[in-house]
Amino acid sequence: MVLVVDVGNSRIKAAVFEESMLLEHFVFTKIELQKNIDFILKKFKKVSDLVVSSVGDVEKQSFLAYEKVVDVFFISHKDSFPFQNKYSTPHTLGLDRVVLAAGAVLQFPNQNRLVIDAGTCITYDFIDDQNNYLGGAIAPGLRLRYESLHNYTAKLPLLSLEAPKNLIGNSTSESIHSGIVNGLVYEIDGFIADYRSRYLNFIIILTGGDTDFLAKRLKNTIFANSNFLLESLNQTFQYKIKK
Repeated sequence: MVLVVDVGNSRIKAAVFEESMLLEHFVFTKIELQKNIDFILKKFKKVSDLVVSSVGDVEKQSFLAYEKVVDVFFISHKDSFPFQNKYSTPHTLGLDRVVLAAGAVLQFPNQNRLVIDAGTCITYDFIDDQNNYLGGAIAPGLRLRYESLHNYTAKLPLLSLEAPKNLIGNSTSESIHSGIVNGLVYEIDGFIADYRSRYLNFIIILTGGDTDFLAKRLKNTIFANSNFLLESLNQTFQYKIKK
């Protein structure tokens, strides 16, 4: 069994896999790391490998403390991946984006792939049917958009995510919900339409914490999987140990 851990900007996600089968997944905060890893390893005693990908600020030592119990692996830019990285600054490419690209290639071979990760930021990553990673885009996620409107204006309130009741907001709150939610949906649909106009044999993969909220609002046909990053992390590890 393999325990994969993704340290994000705001939360930590983890999952236990037996080969390619996801047995259970977990979401917790950084201060809850040790308690949750202890719990997972106690519950799944057959876990032999702990695989970590991090874009957050959790120290490696927090995971190396488990070396006496399991083998610990850190995914890094130095690893081999199943694609050619054509990014002009490859070492600045976030490991989460690298892992998502690897998962897209391994799970959807011989296709053009656009991976959209809807988390703290919205990231768009494109890998062509020749397994070339070409890059993409980075934009603020839903939570950041709400916080920005509140933090950089004098009177706009900080609201929680809510589906707009109408396209035309008839109050300040409704106008904020319409602007943020509909604006992001139009953005994503626009990106997809532009990519579709340029590439054939195309698949769109939507993942991240806001997957379920966004998937039902998008016009385009997509493959929606909120656990795609964790699955990709497991697949990347399996690819790594086979090399």
